[in-house]
Amino acid sequence: MKFVIIGLSVTSSWGNGHATTYRALLKELKALGHDILFLEKDVPWYSPHRDMPAPDFCKVGLYKTNEELKTDYKKEVAEADVVIVGSYVQQGVEVGNWAIETANGVTAFYDIDTPVTLAKLERKDYEYLDPNIIPKYDLYLSFSGGPILKHLEDHYGSPMARALYCSVDPDLYYPKDRPKAWKLGYLGTYSDDRQPTVEELLNKPAANFPSEKFVVAGPQYPENYEWSKNVERIDHLPPAEHRKFYNSQEFTLNVTRQDMIKAGYSPSVRLFEAAACGVPIISDYWDGIHSIFEQGTEILIARSSDEVEEYFRNTSESQRKEIGENARQKVLKSHTARARAKELINYVKEVHQPSEKV
Repeated sequence: MKFVIIGLSVTSSWGNGHATTYRALLKELKALGHDILFLEKDVPWYSPHRDMPAPDFCKVGLYKTNEELKTDYKKEVAEADVVIVGSYVQQGVEVGNWAIETANGVTAFYDIDTPVTLAKLERKDYEYLDPNIIPKYDLYLSFSGGPILKHLEDHYGSPMARALYCSVDPDLYYPKDRPKAWKLGYLGTYSDDRQPTVEELLNKPAANFPSEKFVVAGPQYPENYEWSKNVERIDHLPPAEHRKFYNSQEFTLNVTRQDMIKAGYSPSVRLFEAAACGVPIISDYWDGIHSIFEQGTEILIARSSDEVEEYFRNTSESQRKEIGENARQKVLKSHTARARAKELINYVKEVHQPSEKV
C-alpha cells in the first residue's frame, strides 16, 4: 500500500518523541513492502537539528506553509491507500480537513499524545484537533488504550478508535555490557508536571547516596535548578546515543506526564527503549502499567524516594539483571515496531471490512 503521513517530524528528534516513533514504525512498514511519503513542516527549531534528514525507509517532503502542502502534495494524498495526520501538526485541523477531503483511501489521525489531546479538547483548545473532525477520520490511532478508546467512539464519534502504542526498534535498542557510569538515570525533556517526580525519585535519592553518580538527560531544564552535586546533566542526547546511555545505568527512571497518568494505559517510547536494552526500570505508577509489565519481576514501581532507595539497597545484582531481561523479553514479544506495523495494517483492513475479524 501507499502511505502518506503528515506528522510533526521524522527528520529531527530534537525536543520531541515523535521522530523516534515514526522512524521505528515506518522502517517496519517499509520492510513489509509498503511505500511511504512523510510530510513535515519545515520549522526553524528542527531544521538545525536534523539527525536523520534523509531516511532510507521513506521519502520526505518538507513544506513551508499549508498552501505549499496542498499545492505540492495533492496528487500524492489523493492517490494514497492510507493518509495519516499526526498530533501536534501545526494548523492540524486545517491540514486534517484538507487531507480528508482530498484522500480517496483510508484516513486516520495518529495521536501520539492522546491524554494531552483529550485534556486540550476539554479546555476547548483546538490547536491540532477539534471535536468536529474526529468523526470524519476513518480511524483514530491512539497512544493510549483502555477506557479512552470507548470514550473516543462514544463521546467524540470516532467510527473506529484503536490503540497503537509506541514501540521500539530492537535493532537499535539491545543490551550491551558496559561499565555502569550511573546508579540511576533519566531521559526526558523538561516539563513542569514531570519535574516534581524527577525530584522525588531521582534528585532526592541522589542526595542520600552521595558516593553514587546519577544523570538527567534532556533539553529545556531551568539553568538554575538545584540538582544534587552528584547528578550529571546532559542537555540533548540524540537517539544514536540512547542505547549507550541506557546500558551505562544500573537502573533507569521512567516518569509520566500528568495527563497520561490521568488517562492510564499510556506507555512511553522511553519505557520500551529502556526495557529493550535490558536495564531494570523504576517507574512511577499509572493505571494500566501492569498490562504492559509485571510489577516486581519485569518493572519496579516507586511512589517515593524511600522506595527508590529500598530498591538500591535490596535488589541483588542477579535480581537486577533478571528484572531487566524479563522486561526485554516482554518487549520483544509484544512491543516491537514490527508488531505495531502489523497492527496498523490490520486496522486498515478492518476499516475496509468492519464485519470481519482480521
